Amino acid sequence: MTITPPTTELESLETDIAALIEQLPSLKNGKWIQRALSTLVRIAGSEIDRLDWKILSASLQDMERGFQVFYPYRHVRKVTIFGSARVSPESGEYRMAVDFARYVTQQGYMVMTGAGGGIMQAGNEGAGAEKSFGLNIQLPFEQGANPFIEGDPKLIPFKYFFTRKLFFLRESDAIALFPGGFGTQDEALECLTLCQTGRYGPVPMVLIDRPGGTYWQEWDAYIRKNLVKTGLVSPDDPSLYTITDNLDVACEAINSFYRVYHSSRFVQDKFVIRLKTEISDACVEHLNAQFKDILVKGQIEKTQAFPEEAGDETLDLPRLVLYFNQRGFGRLYQMIAAINSLCTPPPAVTAHPELK
Repeated sequence: MTITPPTTELESLETDIAALIEQLPSLKNGKWIQRALSTLVRIAGSEIDRLDWKILSASLQDMERGFQVFYPYRHVRKVTIFGSARVSPESGEYRMAVDFARYVTQQGYMVMTGAGGGIMQAGNEGAGAEKSFGLNIQLPFEQGANPFIEGDPKLIPFKYFFTRKLFFLRESDAIALFPGGFGTQDEALECLTLCQTGRYGPVPMVLIDRPGGTYWQEWDAYIRKNLVKTGLVSPDDPSLYTITDNLDVACEAINSFYRVYHSSRFVQDKFVIRLKTEISDACVEHLNAQFKDILVKGQIEKTQAFPEEAGDETLDLPRLVLYFNQRGFGRLYQMIAAINSLCTPPPAVTAHPELK
């Protein structure tokens, strides 16, 4: 009796997948669909446990829900609010979070929270269900969905923390952190780590306390004494965040970040900064003089979209291009601040910073 070798079976499956892709209604993302399905076929041909398949399946289901819910809102900028689940509605921190969420949604943003109690509930309360998302996860305690997002179609249940956090960061155009426990500290430090290493952002990150509160000031003192002073992080890394107990300052930190800056990406070894409006040659000269320390070679220059960006919805936006050293992200944030303050466009351009 002849037994077909597993490799032959896998090759046959991949051929069938290629044929299936050709029959899809839209081939716009056919290459990526084929790559994903081929990866599953290769995993199926290897020895992994039943638990591994359960994790893989549940992770894909988490991502399916997230992609479907967020897709209609992909052009609206969103602010994620992190903070303690345990603060009471009578606390100063809770009221600050309610007011903050109300302010940013009045300016056109949407708000994302973990859908639980405390600061999360405050965020959904201030934003209202229409302008809220809730990324919920089931825990043995304190994590039922709060009444301000319960039952809304934008409440997304996640099985795993890592898929939930993926969507928090993937969809966020700004991070606002209020005082909290281990979870909030984890979220703060992970966001900073990803910003510092260029795996997330650039985005504005605002650490907000009640008026007169010292939670984030004492946290910042620890960072500067034990990390900056000892050389464990760069002296410029505190530029990755803003600390305030004033909601006007918090909202301005977010709005001003997108006054001229729109977004950025790497095109091969070139870092491309998309701008909402053309900036002057004098402004570019200033940037070159002030930030040459983060260049590997060459200068910061104006450019248009590269061929690799074909099909990108930002195709018509003016751009800056530079050979960024990929280490000085604190300095990069300082450069974005300089672009936004020194190269300010006319008022008509700054009217809607929330639109992607």
